[in-house]
Amino acid sequence: MFNKILIANRGEIACRVIRTAQRLGISTVAVYSDADRDALHVTMADEAVHIGAAPSRESYLLGDKVIEAALRTGAQAIHPGYGFLSENADFCNRCKQEKLVFIGPPVGAIEAMGSKSAAKQIMEKAGVPLVPGYHGDDQSPALLKQASDEMGYPVLLKATAGGGGKGMRQVWSADEFDEALAAAKRESLNAFGDDRMLVEKYLTQPRHVEIQVFCDQQGNAVYLFERDCSVQRRHQKVIEEAPAPGMHEALRQQMGEAAIRAAQAIDYEGAGTVEFLLDSDGSFYFMEMNTRLQVEHPVTEMITGQDLVEWQLRVASGEPLPLQQQELRIHGHAFEARVYAEDPDNDFLPVTGTLSFLQPPVNSQHVRVDSGVRQGDEVSVFYDPMIAKLIVWDEDRDRALSRLTRALGEYRISGMTTNLEFLYNLANCQPFRDADLDTGFIDKHHAAIFLDGEERLGQDLPLAALYLVLRQQQSAEQSAGHSRDPSSPWHNTDGWRLNAPSQQDFTLLLHEQAYPLTVEQRRSGAGCGYRITGSDATYCSDARGVLEGNQLRANLDGYQLNATVSEHDGIISLYTANNAISFRLQKPDLGDQDSDQNAGGLSAPMNGTIVTLLVEPGSEVAKGDALLVMEAMKMEHSIRAPADGRVVSFFYNSGDLVDGGSELVEFETNPA
Repeated sequence: MFNKILIANRGEIACRVIRTAQRLGISTVAVYSDADRDALHVTMADEAVHIGAAPSRESYLLGDKVIEAALRTGAQAIHPGYGFLSENADFCNRCKQEKLVFIGPPVGAIEAMGSKSAAKQIMEKAGVPLVPGYHGDDQSPALLKQASDEMGYPVLLKATAGGGGKGMRQVWSADEFDEALAAAKRESLNAFGDDRMLVEKYLTQPRHVEIQVFCDQQGNAVYLFERDCSVQRRHQKVIEEAPAPGMHEALRQQMGEAAIRAAQAIDYEGAGTVEFLLDSDGSFYFMEMNTRLQVEHPVTEMITGQDLVEWQLRVASGEPLPLQQQELRIHGHAFEARVYAEDPDNDFLPVTGTLSFLQPPVNSQHVRVDSGVRQGDEVSVFYDPMIAKLIVWDEDRDRALSRLTRALGEYRISGMTTNLEFLYNLANCQPFRDADLDTGFIDKHHAAIFLDGEERLGQDLPLAALYLVLRQQQSAEQSAGHSRDPSSPWHNTDGWRLNAPSQQDFTLLLHEQAYPLTVEQRRSGAGCGYRITGSDATYCSDARGVLEGNQLRANLDGYQLNATVSEHDGIISLYTANNAISFRLQKPDLGDQDSDQNAGGLSAPMNGTIVTLLVEPGSEVAKGDALLVMEAMKMEHSIRAPADGRVVSFFYNSGDLVDGGSELVEFETNPA
């Protein structure tokens, strides 16, 4: 076993590897950029070496700097984590030349799977089933389009290098092909330095099921069962679970044995993941093999009781696999939810900011939080916006799902927009509870997840208003208790008015839409209650309740429910058994709002870099035409024309860094 290793990564995965190394008595070396000088992984490691500026291409992607740090500190091996250099064959080869152990597969395996097209040819020879498609060497756009036309739409364009949803586009018709191909090639070139593409027939309702494999240097191979990763946005996973719902033992064995054939076909060593598309008829097709540890590996650890990072370290040091296939068992069910700094209501655009308040659920045998950040840390434009991975386990899927929703309701983050409410509502929606899963799940069940239907407002708005009046009452009672005159009328919160009902008016902002509400206090023999009415009388409810700490017990028109309350930075979140809502009080308009601030232009939705300008100044464009492309936090975003008109000028050039909210384009709309 090694005495010292270097982790060539950052954030959550670096912290994850350090924890296992510490448990095994192995010293650790971290590397860090300017932006990560005070990061958690730096403080956790025994040693840390600065390797460059904040952009990953000037630090974490500099293989020579990483190797220099390993040699300088006397590390015997390098753990690449995932992303960055983890699937870089040149880096792996450099490690070998410097007599550093690369904690991952050999160079040949990385090269074989580094090209998706070459990988498919290898898998075809190994008898692993493939999705129909084109993965040849001729990369002319005309040939790629011809192959797509012959297959029939929809098709999926995929970069032959890399992964993580980069360089990937769905194409639903021939008219969309050219723009989608250009965008996919550009994104692939930016992310991987390679713009070669393959085309596959796009299955409209498949599940994404992957098999965890492990191979040692003695020729042994096992599969540690499957994970269902079907719930995705932007081709990136959101919630994963293990085992896959509805998986019967015969199919599990078929997929597991196919995954081992795939690994053995390239003389694999270490941890790897073979990803399949599973169709509704039970047929499955090879997608790709990730020659590294996956982000979602904790769900496999939870159901097998194994530490996969420890397995990696043991295999890389020459030890045989800790267990053989017949010794592996599935225990219970596990979920992983990825907590991101992003705005689900704005097409999941990543956001930046400071984690001004961060309170994750408490770790236990049922709940695990893998994170690389602390309260006060910044989520910057330079790296992936994932804040943490929330992993839960229990004896079966229903119990584990209850653990997940409870833990999501206990998660407290402020300082930036996150996807916590989205995750909570997704996990609670009936189709997810029923395990009605496929890769189009979020689009298919959008209304159930985002809860933007009018029918929800009849409960959500009264519940929010009830919390506000009870909070106000609680605050007044506390003030009265510390006052010299506790009976002073200034401590009253009943909205008393002369010769008029006792009422208060609130305007709540829910999903950025304003809802004026009137709350009238009513007293009866049963105590104090409230009549809550919308401004247009559309919503009307008789409510009463009790607020104790952050727990609200409410009765709305005879329907009783409990809610957990989180309130930070003016954002109030209420988590019930069925959904989560976040709202804030609308500030009064004092007449200083400039509603025409961005008239005539288009602004950046976030901090980022201008990748390319797609039209010339002076060009006439139609509504929806792409004008420029931004890249931020490892994702591309097209800025499109809001209407028919003319591009007068651009305020930035390719390669420029821009701040969120900056005006990008001077645009003239055609007269009506």
